[in-house]
Amino acid sequence: MPEEDNNNEELRPTKMRGVVFPKAKYGVIIAVIIIICVNLILYKETIFSFFK
Repeated sequence: MPEEDNNNEELRPTKMRGVVFPKAKYGVIIAVIIIICVNLILYKETIFSFFK
């Protein structure tokens, strides 16, 4: 079993071993927030016309 763990660690290039990557779920949350903000900016007149 420990040999399999060592093989998994070796998959990353040597220059990237010290780089800490954020969890994937945080990237998804940030992407959704950015998409919502851009849509609010681009389509604010259309969105606010529904409330009138």
